Amino acid sequence: MKRTEIAQILKDPSLDQKVHVKGWVRAFRSNRFIALNDGSSMATIQVVVDFEQFPEELIRQISFHACLSITGTLVESQGKGQTVEILAEEIEVLGSTDLDKYPLQPKKQSMEYLREKAHFRMRTNTFSAVFRIRHGLAYAVHKYYNDNGYYYLHTPIITGSDAEGAGEMFRVTTFEANQAPTLEDGSVDYKQDFFGKPTNLTVSGQLQAEIGALALGKVYTFGPTFRAENSNTSRHLAEFWMIEPEVAFYDIQDDMDLAEDFVKYLINYTLEHYGPELEFLDKRIQDMEKNMKKEERRPMGLLETLRFVVADDFARITYSEAVDLLRSSKPYKKNKFQYPVEWGKDLQAEHERWLVEKKFKKPVIVRDYPKDIKAFYMRMNDDGKTVAAMDVLFPGIGEVIGGSQREERLDVLTSRMAEMDIPEEELSWYLDLRKFGGAPHAGFGLGFERMVQFVTGMGNIRDVIAFPRTPGNATF
Repeated sequence: MKRTEIAQILKDPSLDQKVHVKGWVRAFRSNRFIALNDGSSMATIQVVVDFEQFPEELIRQISFHACLSITGTLVESQGKGQTVEILAEEIEVLGSTDLDKYPLQPKKQSMEYLREKAHFRMRTNTFSAVFRIRHGLAYAVHKYYNDNGYYYLHTPIITGSDAEGAGEMFRVTTFEANQAPTLEDGSVDYKQDFFGKPTNLTVSGQLQAEIGALALGKVYTFGPTFRAENSNTSRHLAEFWMIEPEVAFYDIQDDMDLAEDFVKYLINYTLEHYGPELEFLDKRIQDMEKNMKKEERRPMGLLETLRFVVADDFARITYSEAVDLLRSSKPYKKNKFQYPVEWGKDLQAEHERWLVEKKFKKPVIVRDYPKDIKAFYMRMNDDGKTVAAMDVLFPGIGEVIGGSQREERLDVLTSRMAEMDIPEEELSWYLDLRKFGGAPHAGFGLGFERMVQFVTGMGNIRDVIAFPRTPGNATF
C-alpha cells in the first residue's frame, strides 16, 4: 500500500479508510499510544496499538525515535488532543533505538548539548521547526526576487578578490603544507599553484554581482560565503549564506526601500505559511523566560515582534544622528556602554540594539557612514567625509543588512583605492565597468542566518544552520 504523509492525512482526513504511514516515534504511552511524526509537519498523529495483537518482542522495539511503518484504519479520536487517530493493524520496525546508548533521551536537552549531537538535533521539535522555517525563508527569497524581475546569479566561491578588504579569508591552494615553492626573496611562488595566483574562499559575491547588474539590470546572489574570523560568539560563523541583490540605476534611497520591503516580505511569508512552527517557538521562548528577571526578558513575544516589524515603517537616521542620540543617552552618560561612542568609530552591537530596542523601539536604518570605516566601493557623499552606505538594524541581533550605493565615478573610485592601498591591477576588470558604459547602481548583503535567527527567536546563530562551522569545529 502506498504511504501517505502525516501532514496530508491531517489536512484532509478520510475517516474509516485504511492508511499507510511511516515515521519516528515521538512518544509511546502505556504501551498503547504512539505519537508518530514523519517530518512533513510539526504535527504527530496518534496510533492506537492493541498490544495483545502484536508480539511482545515487537512492542519492546517501539521506543523513542524508533522508526516504524504502520498500516491501519483512520478513525475519529476517542481522546483529547487530536481529532483523528490510526488503529494499528500492521506494524513493522524499520529502525529500532537502544535508549541506553542513544544520545537523545525523551526529555528536555540544552542547546549546548544538542550542538554536540548535531546529527540528531533535527529530530527535536525545536530544531525541526527551525529548519522548516529556514527552508521557507530560502524559498521566499527566490520567490520575492523572481516575482520582481530579478535574475539569480551564481557568483564564484573561489575568488582572487577580497571584496571587504578585511583580509580574513580562507586560502585555496593545491600546495602541500610546508612544501610551497618559493621565489628568491622567500615569498610563495603562486604562479605554480592551481590558479596561478593567490585565491581564497569568497566573503561576498557583490563585486561579481555588479557585473550582472550592469548588463541585466537587476540580479541577486544567494550562496555560501566564508570568513576566517576567530570569533567564538553567538553572532558569528566561519561559513554562512548571503543574499546580495544588485540593481542598476538605484541610489541609496532606492536601496533602503528595497531592503525594507524585502525583509518585510520574508517575515510575512513565514507568518503566513509557518504558523504552527512560530507558535511552538514563541511558547518555547515564553517558557524559557518564566524564571528570568523582567529586564532580561524580551520586550515582546516572538509572534508579536514579527507582526510589529512588518506593521511599522522602519526608522531612518544618519550615522551622525545616531552618534548624537547615543551620546545623549542614559547608558552613555552613566558609562554603561562597553565600547566608546565617537564620530568615526563603527557602531557596536550594544549601540545598535539601544537605537532599535530603547530609542525607536522598531527596526532602524542608519545611513551615511564615515568613509574611513567603510569599503572602497561605496559612493562618496558630497561632504567628502561620509559614504552612501546603510545598515538595517533589528531588535535582538543588531545589523542584518549592510549595503550602499556603489561608486560609479572612475576618478573617485581610483582615488579611494589609492587611499586604501588597493592595487588597480588587481581589480582592473572592476574599473572597466566604470570606463565602459558605467551607471549608478546599488545593492546590499543580507546575512541569511541572522535573518533566520531573528524570525525563529533562537539565541545562537549556530542553532539556525544545520552544520555550523566555527573556530575548532568542522564536524560532519
